[in-house]
Amino acid sequence: MCGRRTWTSPPSSRRWIRPRSTEPIAAPALKRGRILNVREGPALSILAILFLVLGLGFVAWFAARAKAAGFQPENGIRPHSRPGHHGWYVALWAIVPALIFLAVWANIAPGLTMAAAIESPAGAGLPSPGMERSAILSEVRGLADGRIQGGFYPKAQEMLPAYKAARMRYGIAGASLALILALAGGTYAFTRLRPDFRARTRVERVVMIGLLVASLIAILTTLGIVASLLVETMRFFSKVSPVEFLFGTSWSPQTAMRADQVGSSGAFGAIPLFWGTIFIGAIIAMVVAIPLGLMSAIYLTQYAAPAVRKWLKPILEVLAGVPTVVYGYFAALTVAPAVRSFAVMAGIPGASSESALAAGLVMGIMIIPFVSSMADDSIAAVPQAMRDGSLAMGATTSETIRKVLVPAALPGVVGGVLLAVSRAIGETMIVVMAAGLAANLTANPFASVTTVTTQIVQLLTGDQEFDSPKTLAAFALGLVLFIVTLLLNIVALRVVKKYREAYE
Repeated sequence: MCGRRTWTSPPSSRRWIRPRSTEPIAAPALKRGRILNVREGPALSILAILFLVLGLGFVAWFAARAKAAGFQPENGIRPHSRPGHHGWYVALWAIVPALIFLAVWANIAPGLTMAAAIESPAGAGLPSPGMERSAILSEVRGLADGRIQGGFYPKAQEMLPAYKAARMRYGIAGASLALILALAGGTYAFTRLRPDFRARTRVERVVMIGLLVASLIAILTTLGIVASLLVETMRFFSKVSPVEFLFGTSWSPQTAMRADQVGSSGAFGAIPLFWGTIFIGAIIAMVVAIPLGLMSAIYLTQYAAPAVRKWLKPILEVLAGVPTVVYGYFAALTVAPAVRSFAVMAGIPGASSESALAAGLVMGIMIIPFVSSMADDSIAAVPQAMRDGSLAMGATTSETIRKVLVPAALPGVVGGVLLAVSRAIGETMIVVMAAGLAANLTANPFASVTTVTTQIVQLLTGDQEFDSPKTLAAFALGLVLFIVTLLLNIVALRVVKKYREAYE
């Protein structure tokens, strides 16, 4: 009888009722069905609350501006601030406190939500703090956010309704508090509006504070980078002698995992890395970039017609926008084989398919726009009177360029070259793909060498232990590279500043 279909209404409105099965249903299936059928309202997102706060701010701005527009002069004295300043004053009071609260709430609400889910009856059987407990809680968050569709732990499925309910409660609480703060701030500022109120001064003060905070973020970020490099470098120097690192000529950071293994202490002499960086970035690349960049700047400023300059200068600057990985492919697949074939044909021994010359040539092409742009600006900034005076004395255009314009623009050109060098020695992709990984101390441009940036990538690639000298060496290399590029930029900026002061 349990398999019979029973109709409970006439044929015109028949509704089939599934008969009750006599087979037992597994408990996990019941739990999963119950969990998936739970209908939870969507948690109020921070973005939705943000839009509500901004909408209240717009309403506050409009209302305050309308009120200030009706201010009349008192005793012949005009209102201190314009209606727009009053509007922004009230809008800032409505928006800024609520945004600060939302920034704080966004960081503490997830913890409160998870704590409420853990304290619920569903979280009573959680394992003790450890990897399994962390995995269950992470799975609960993933299921609630929709990042994962199915769970591995049944406990996560049990805690999911409690987590969603807690998230809804705290979401509503956060939205309510943010809106209350926005309304309270806007109301307080609106009641202070009057003709003699200095709204402009207060708005400009807030803008100045915002600009100061923006500048401090950049400064603090730089300080954080330097501090992290210094801390890890000190840890490295506690394991490896600074003298060995800065003056050693053997680089082999492959340390053994156990002390009883052969080669348990690596060699961390970084001189081959420093030489490879200078050889590729400061010698070979500059031999290519300085003549081509300077000559292209001279042609564009002195010889090219305006129509030709209009087309050639943007085309030249396109080189600066090409991704470095494209240059790397070009160096590895086109230039490096051609350089090796040339070396073999010329009978040069030790030619490698990954050579310093291939990487340096392509790097020089990449930084031509840096040299050309700085030289172009420097030559164009030379006073026209110096050019006209040279030509009036009977000098040719070529002589004027060689003996007047280039010497006068030389400080700016030198500054551009130094900036290009700092850009070249920090390049990674080209040398990784074309220069190789061998730490050779050689002056043969057809041999394989490596650079500081290449070794940093190599040391930090894959699963590494951050307490071993091998990994910590990357931070020491990064600190040296940071100091060198910083000094080059400081010198370049000082040279350019002196040049500009001479002709302003």
